[in-house]
Parts: sequence; C-alpha cells; structure tokens
Amino acid sequence: MPNKYFSKSLTINVLEKPNKNSNISSQIIYGEGFKILSKNKNFYKVKNLYDNYIGFISKKVKRDKKFNPTHKIKTLKSKVYLGSENRKKKLTSKYLPFGSKVELLKKNKNLIMFDKNKWIKFNDICPVSNKDINFTKIFKLFLNCPYKWGGKTFEGIDCSALVQIFYKFNNKFFPRDTIDQVRQKKGPKIKKKFKKGDIIFWKGHVAVCINSSKLIHAYGPKKKVVIMPIQKTIARIEKTAKLRVKKIFKI
Repeated sequence: MPNKYFSKSLTINVLEKPNKNSNISSQIIYGEGFKILSKNKNFYKVKNLYDNYIGFISKKVKRDKKFNPTHKIKTLKSKVYLGSENRKKKLTSKYLPFGSKVELLKKNKNLIMFDKNKWIKFNDICPVSNKDINFTKIFKLFLNCPYKWGGKTFEGIDCSALVQIFYKFNNKFFPRDTIDQVRQKKGPKIKKKFKKGDIIFWKGHVAVCINSSKLIHAYGPKKKVVIMPIQKTIARIEKTAKLRVKKIFKI
C-alpha cells in the first residue's frame, strides 16, 4: 500500500474538521497505521487502518512509511529515555501510551531502542502477537484516568475507546464509536442479572461489567474512568440523561 504511513508521534489528535479549533473526534497513537485520503494547506484527511476511522490531522505530525512493529506497550504508559547506546540514558517527560506499537532496534540491559536514540524499558513491552484476555486487568490500568472526548490514552480517554483498546490489544477488530460498536453482536435490551464480561450499551455510551455487581467505564459526569455499581449506574443514567439500556452482549 504506497499510501500507508505509521505515526511516529506519541499521540496525534484526529479532528472533525480541517481546522485547528475543531473538536477532537479520536486519536492516532505511536505505531498506528493510517492512509492519507486528501490534502489541503495545513491538514491531511486520513483513514485509520485499524478501524477505518476518518478525520483530519495536522501536516506537522511525525510519520514514516518504513516501519516493522515487533512489540507493543503493555503498561498504561512507558517512559521515554534519550541517549546513544554507549551513553547514560536521560529520562524525558514523554511517554508512549498503552497499545503503542514499536520496533525493537537494539537492547541495552533493561532498555530497548525503538527509534534513533529513543529508549523504553524492556519490561513495558511484549510481542505484537501476544494476547491478554484478562479484560478487567486492562481496563483497570486506566482507572482514574481523565475522561476526554475522542481520547485513547492515559492523558484522557472516552468510553468507546476504553472498550476498543481491549480488542485492539488482542489483535481483533472493534469499531471506534458506540454507534458502530453496538451493532457488532446480538444481545438483549434488558437483563435482570449481569455477569462479568457483559458490555452494556446506551445511546452514545458503553460500560463493561467487571463482576455481577460492578462495571467500569469512562464516565463524563465523573470526569474519569470509574468503577460503579451496575444497577445504580443504569438508574442514574436513566434519570440524568433520560437514556435506557439499548443492548447487552458479552465481550
């Protein structure tokens, strides 16, 4: 695919419109692939190659055509260190977010080089082929992370991204937005008893049950990722947002 690029920026904001003041609709993280659909003076219209999500990004983003990911970040965030192979590595204030794909270029003690003179801890990565079906563990990594519309990282994440990251980490397709996610499987609208792994959908919102009584979600009114009682959450959303459960299916 000649028009295939990979992000070399830690996080790229995907905008609804080709305007710097536009709302953020999603993000592209380090190592994610995208296709440029069109260009204007300051922006590219792009399609994410994982979920086909379309939006606009700044032309100033770092990107590369030559990229062969071998590993991915398995921690919430991985500190970036700067330095050559033979010099002491300097800690930066930058991090690679969970799910970022990297190329293992060199290994030096407990660090690996993923880009020229850029290093992260070896213990923060695993091979790209690895899977982790423990969705509760993955979701809990993001506990108390800020809620951010369009966000996909520790710096801010929305409800649909929190669910999508589990599937993406396990190399399975899952859409970006709840309007498309809810169509993926059949399931009931109403359920009296819930089980671990039930995904609950409302119009524009989604949460996942971590056991029979509690769920986890990136919840706008709380401004963060939180664990809440299932039945109380359903009642609260119905009362405050006038929304009833739309569908439930297993993760």
